[in-house]
Formats: sequence, structure tokens, C-alpha cells
Amino acid sequence: PGAPRAPPEPGDKPAQSYIALISTAILSSPEKKLLLSDIYQWIMDNYPYFKNKEKSWRNSVRHNLSLNECFVKAGRSDNGKGHFWAIHPANLEDFAKGDYHRRRARR
Repeated sequence: PGAPRAPPEPGDKPAQSYIALISTAILSSPEKKLLLSDIYQWIMDNYPYFKNKEKSWRNSVRHNLSLNECFVKAGRSDNGKGHFWAIHPANLEDFAKGDYHRRRARR
């Protein structure tokens, strides 16, 4: 059998997909919705790997939010700076269980 896997180092790239990272960030918020800047902040707070990286990972976050039907805009922020992002109701149950398989939301 293979050697036991070491826990990830704080500086290691997380094994989760961007969908998983974004979803976990959103689900960890009290209102289950976050602004883009809050998603960035959550990822950096929880995965120090991203703190000192160049900002290209942020493009990946934006790309995933806009391209995947599992993420939906949930209204503008109070100050008008950007939109809240939430998880589509069709994906909520799976994502809450940690199942991030890409499925087209059944609408």
C-alpha cells in the first residue's frame, strides 16, 4: 500500500477545485451569499497559498462564478459595489454535503 499522505502544508495549493473553494466560502457565510471581494478574502484567509500568489487565481474565481450555472447573482451590495454571489438552489443540497460534481442545474 502507498505511504500515508502528509497533511497539506500551509503553503501548498489546495486540492479542492475552484468550485469547491467558492462554494465553501459562500456556505460559510451567515447569509449564504458573498461579494466577490469577500470570496477572495475567505480563500486567502483559509488557504495561505493564495496570499502571496500573483493575482491570476482571482481570474479563475471570476471565471468559475460567471461560467458555472451553479453560481447565481443574488442582488447588488448595499454600497452598489458589485453583486452578491450565491449557490443555485438546485446545487445547494449537494454542495452542502461536499459533493461538487459539475451538473447542469435542473431548471
